Amino acid sequence: MIQGYDPMTNRILRASSAVLFAFVLTVTSAAVSKAEDGIVKVKSAYSVSETIARLKQDIAAKGILFFSEIDQSKLAAHAGVALRPSTLLVFGNPPLGTLFLTSNPNSGLDWPVRLLVIQDEKGDVYAVYTDFDWIAKRHGITDRKEQFDTANKVVASITASVKAE
Repeated sequence: MIQGYDPMTNRILRASSAVLFAFVLTVTSAAVSKAEDGIVKVKSAYSVSETIARLKQDIAAKGILFFSEIDQSKLAAHAGVALRPSTLLVFGNPPLGTLFLTSNPNSGLDWPVRLLVIQDEKGDVYAVYTDFDWIAKRHGITDRKEQFDTANKVVASITASVKAE
């Protein structure tokens, strides 16, 4: 059981899931290039801290559960390793995401959703995630196309909140 996840939360998630789905259908996703390895990078118009704050705000506004923020740079520093800013955000919508696990339990390796905020050597900030079509292919899931399309639209909408023009 997820800490803080009770039957009332489940009902709220189901209701917000329907609202989120309706919202996603109205959002036009920005064109984002996808690498062959399934990695999608969206350049941010903001600093690392502002990018994280805006992404978390957008996730909350959509009624999506936020699970964790992992400051990988801080962990590296504690281990004596220098690492440019790198923070992993973990979030998801269990009524949607768990459907993938019913098709292939191994897809739990890619759920909940992970969004990485990094800063490159030039100081540019990116929101990086794995394309959901790639995840479907990786796990051989062919019976959830509509749900994977929804997941792609949701993460595109979330990253659009920080996208550089």
